[in-house]
Amino acid sequence: METNCEFSKYFQLTMASEAERTFQRFAVFGESSSSGTEMNNKNFSKLCKDCGIMDGKTVTSTDVDIVFSKVKAKNARTITFQQFQEAMKELGQKRFKGKSPDEALENIYKLMEGKDPATTGVTKATTVGGVSRLTDTSKYTGTHKERFDESGKGKGIAGREDVTDNSGYS
Repeated sequence: METNCEFSKYFQLTMASEAERTFQRFAVFGESSSSGTEMNNKNFSKLCKDCGIMDGKTVTSTDVDIVFSKVKAKNARTITFQQFQEAMKELGQKRFKGKSPDEALENIYKLMEGKDPATTGVTKATTVGGVSRLTDTSKYTGTHKERFDESGKGKGIAGREDVTDNSGYS
């Protein structure tokens, strides 16, 4: 029995370090100033949604926000990995009802394993109707045509000014 208990502790440690890597990936997502040690509510919600912890039935976005507020310090806007683990324990019990707290946490960590912040459904640049026509440099005429090369890349200052050759030859 003891080896099973030791294995369980080892398993939880490896799962926790994997969860910590996921935590860090989500903590820095969209936050250029973040060191990856603290996570804000927006990225916490994103992690819960992208990893499938928030399923919309047993765990909703409201539950996630409430748990985040509960585990963070009174006047803080972010949570540490330690506080994150507390939040996961709480969400795990809600998400996997009827399982032991350790088992629920293990299941939460399994959901998080190897996940990266998703960028699907993120707003893309639109090229609807008139926009594509206006941005197609091959259709430019007159002096505007001179500002771009064949591939459509801008020539920069060379395309806007007549550059004089001061080499001494004419």
